[in-house]
Amino acid sequence: MPQGVTRFRHFAAIDWSGAAGERHRGIALALIGANDPAPALVRPGHRWSRGEVLDWLLHDLPDDTLVGFDMGISLAFADHSAFFPGWADSPGDARALWAMVDALCAADPHLAASRFVDHPEASRHFRRHGGREGDRFGRGRGRLRVTERAQEAMGCKPYSNFNLVGAAQVGKSSLTGMRVLHRLGGRLPVWPIDPLPARGSVAVEIYTTLAAMAAGRSAAKSKMRDYTELNAALAELGTGPVAGEGPIADHASDALLTAAWLRGAAHDPALWHPAGLTEEIARTEGWTFGAR
Repeated sequence: MPQGVTRFRHFAAIDWSGAAGERHRGIALALIGANDPAPALVRPGHRWSRGEVLDWLLHDLPDDTLVGFDMGISLAFADHSAFFPGWADSPGDARALWAMVDALCAADPHLAASRFVDHPEASRHFRRHGGREGDRFGRGRGRLRVTERAQEAMGCKPYSNFNLVGAAQVGKSSLTGMRVLHRLGGRLPVWPIDPLPARGSVAVEIYTTLAAMAAGRSAAKSKMRDYTELNAALAELGTGPVAGEGPIADHASDALLTAAWLRGAAHDPALWHPAGLTEEIARTEGWTFGAR
């Protein structure tokens, strides 16, 4: 992997949603060019579907874009040397996991993933609504990846991707996102599961709290719900303000701020070489860009 990456010309951040249904208020997509004064929403006011985001990535993504995807690109593996210990069909790496999720959910509309978590074997590893906790879910908050432990050390409170319950759960977003990553079919490399290529666009996992912390906010106050807060945070990142006043949806502000953060963060060699990232972790669990 290179010492630092300065070749990207565009930076995109996607705030994702695993909610049921076709179109989602929780999806927001922001973009900033290398020389743009401020980030901007792509199709502002539009209610995105997951399929539309996939189509945008395949057909409308600007050349040489670093794309941040706000979801977990894999599940915990290192703690048990398996995603699903005890299941003979447990995939051996992240790409095989994506393929399994997409195949088992082929009949789920709108790139949902309900059939996967309801699978007799997979369900044993998830905490689901209605007090349904699989016997292999684990203790407390559930199993965490190595990168999520690194986030904890930075002052964050990550949630297990095996947890599907509660407002802060990220499991549904992660599983639906895996279907998108599989359907990209390698046409957009996903770091660090794929090596970072010398040219072209690349996707990375992001955690918008890390961008907010870089902009001077605490992990507990990472959400910005008005333009004044957002523009103050953008100024901390050396970026101009976004036009607007009054309330703003936190999904939009997360995407806008993180796109701006990616523009500066891409040049930091340490973020491409985190201490805990081994070849085995890259192949199986992946990593959150920005976690050290």
